[in-house]
Amino acid sequence: MHHMKLGLLLGASIVPLTLAVALPAVAQDAPATALEEVIVTGQPAMRNRTEDVVPTLSYDLEYFQRFEPLTVGDALKRVPSVTFLSDVLESDGARLRGLDPAYTKILIDGEEVPGANLDRSFFVDRIPAELIERVEVVRSSSANRSGDAVAGTINIVLRDAAALDGGYLRLGGLAWSDNEYGRYGGTYGAVWGGEALGGRLLVGANVQDRRNPKNKYSIRYDEPGGTVQNTEVQTDVRDGTDYAFNAAYEAEIGGGEFEIAGVFVRTDRYQDEDSIEYRDGIENDANLDLTNDNDLDIRTDNLSIRSRYSREMLGGESTIKLAYANIDDQQYEFEGESEYLRDAIAYPDEDRYTLDSTTTDINDEEWKAALEHRLDLSNGLELEFGLQGNWKTRESLIAETPRIRFNVPNAPAARPAVPAFGPATPVVGGDATIEENRLDPYVMLSGENGAFRWEAGLRYETTETTVTDVDHSGATPVTTVHETDEAELLPSFSLRWALSDDDRITFSAARTVRRPSFNFLSPALLTEEVGDSDFVGNPDLRAEIATGFDLGFERRLGRRGVAGINLFYRDIQDLIEHTNTGAEGDGGPGTFIYTVDNVGDGKVYGLEFDLSTPLDFIGMESTGVFLNYSWLDSEITDFMGDRRFNSQSDYVLNAGFTQDLPTWGAAFGATYRKQGDALSRVLAEEVVTTYGGDLEVFVEKRFGENVIVRLTGSNLLDSSKDEIFDKFASEQDQIARDYDEYEVETENAGPFYQLVMRVAF
Repeated sequence: MHHMKLGLLLGASIVPLTLAVALPAVAQDAPATALEEVIVTGQPAMRNRTEDVVPTLSYDLEYFQRFEPLTVGDALKRVPSVTFLSDVLESDGARLRGLDPAYTKILIDGEEVPGANLDRSFFVDRIPAELIERVEVVRSSSANRSGDAVAGTINIVLRDAAALDGGYLRLGGLAWSDNEYGRYGGTYGAVWGGEALGGRLLVGANVQDRRNPKNKYSIRYDEPGGTVQNTEVQTDVRDGTDYAFNAAYEAEIGGGEFEIAGVFVRTDRYQDEDSIEYRDGIENDANLDLTNDNDLDIRTDNLSIRSRYSREMLGGESTIKLAYANIDDQQYEFEGESEYLRDAIAYPDEDRYTLDSTTTDINDEEWKAALEHRLDLSNGLELEFGLQGNWKTRESLIAETPRIRFNVPNAPAARPAVPAFGPATPVVGGDATIEENRLDPYVMLSGENGAFRWEAGLRYETTETTVTDVDHSGATPVTTVHETDEAELLPSFSLRWALSDDDRITFSAARTVRRPSFNFLSPALLTEEVGDSDFVGNPDLRAEIATGFDLGFERRLGRRGVAGINLFYRDIQDLIEHTNTGAEGDGGPGTFIYTVDNVGDGKVYGLEFDLSTPLDFIGMESTGVFLNYSWLDSEITDFMGDRRFNSQSDYVLNAGFTQDLPTWGAAFGATYRKQGDALSRVLAEEVVTTYGGDLEVFVEKRFGENVIVRLTGSNLLDSSKDEIFDKFASEQDQIARDYDEYEVETENAGPFYQLVMRVAF
């Protein structure tokens, strides 16, 4: 079926493209950005001051480029209120306002993109930073955008066909801090834009190596301040390459404007974890307990294609949109473990060897279509209405091979170099298909009256969900189908009040949703999923509903500077939390079957400050500074009492400067980042995560008009990620603080360097 849909999309796109070639057409009048401004920035680059009524922070590529971020995630580290709960040197799931990534809507060119993660989130480190034109942080919601953006929306705007008049090459070398093979890599890119095929065309390609060589060390106790049970020394090297290709075309056709754009990104990554555990924390051969080799091979393909056609008709402007997005995530995990202390003979005598392997294949595709119309009414009013459709199909297959285990004295004389695994069988809940169909009409009225600009809208989101689960645990597969139908009315309102040419106040209110994670919808029973207890999903879960407000003040500083402060509040109802069914679990007395349900509510609030300005108002026009600080807080009640939303950092700070040296054709700068502690409390486990400060610097030199060489250093303070785990066997033990294990873990990865040359042509 998806092949037919893809054919329809390509057909819908190729027909206007053919017309563009066959018929006389005039290239769009939108001026292309001067190439020198893209490649060689000769003045401090600041945050944009947008004219949007909905509070929006906008950052052009120049704001990030001097620090040479590899991914969109790396770029977002400098944006207010964005935190990450990633490993050192990684920025994957963006946590706007510190909330789980599922509360943040990720768009590419204004369109939704599916993610491979169970919570529907999209890893922003899958998009190379080299593809972007700007990043927008939309703090509130509008009726003409999808309402599943409780924390806000991050819109990744790629370069369009009008972005460049010319081309450039990017060549660079990368160096990491480990001494293993592969510590050096490369980054290569090329982009060209100009007039072609009767319109404007842009094409680009990018290849970059990725590596994260982490060292971890864990100490495990029987309880806090208790006896050391064991220590673990671990290396975790993530090595791979990202490949990206993007293209965009636009032209005037038949009295209207046609545009088609697409991006393809492949993430090819190999993760190699090797660990050694020592009994009682005594790290010598006599106390070597076990060794573990855990390898994960990942290949993830992201494809996004969008097309639109707009023209004046019916007294206004009509727009037709058609888009397709797909993520294909394939993983193979292999784990081999050797045990040495099952008898009195120490290492190197091996007592038992265990092999496991798991394959994961997730394919998530979305089709989107929209018909929209905009009318200019009298007295400065504008009416917009439309119908947007979204059709998602997510197929997942997680399968395991039969475990292979050799026990002494029954082990063979030599373990086979390549284990002969049996056929893989889907795990319980691992063979599932989720279909989600949405049809969302909306209407929005906006206007302007003197110092006031405003918009008010109403969106009605209807969601039909079908969950199909195939259970392979018995002799005959059993198929279970659950269907739900849900609808939500989502009003929104935004106001901008210009107090003067330099000062303005913004206010927004909106109702938004967060749909359940996919693993929560599956009806499969998973044994020992919650400590020693079991878990079963709930296909009848409803979406969480949030009512939110944003109130901000912004002031222009000099010609290009801007400072702002924003207060936000979210009241979230129908929170999805674990609950106890009361039924006995597979482990017998003392274990239970847990599920998830819509229970209780929560509040999220905070204060955001950002400053971005050149110091031209004090005569230092070549110096730029930026500072943003976000204080983040929340309230929620779970089975143990009050807490914050899980893993919400209590603050995030970014500060830095850039200094241009025009006489020398050079520049340098630095940025520092620090985010606060994050606490997570779920059934049977509690985690406190702390990060050290992150320092990045750059030095650049321009040669002539079209060449620039830039050296950057990241993680120069060798920032560590420190975690404290409180682990329990059951909910009752957790409440009574009867520990199963108490663990302290730290990881670091060392500094990372890039030397990059950009050549314009």
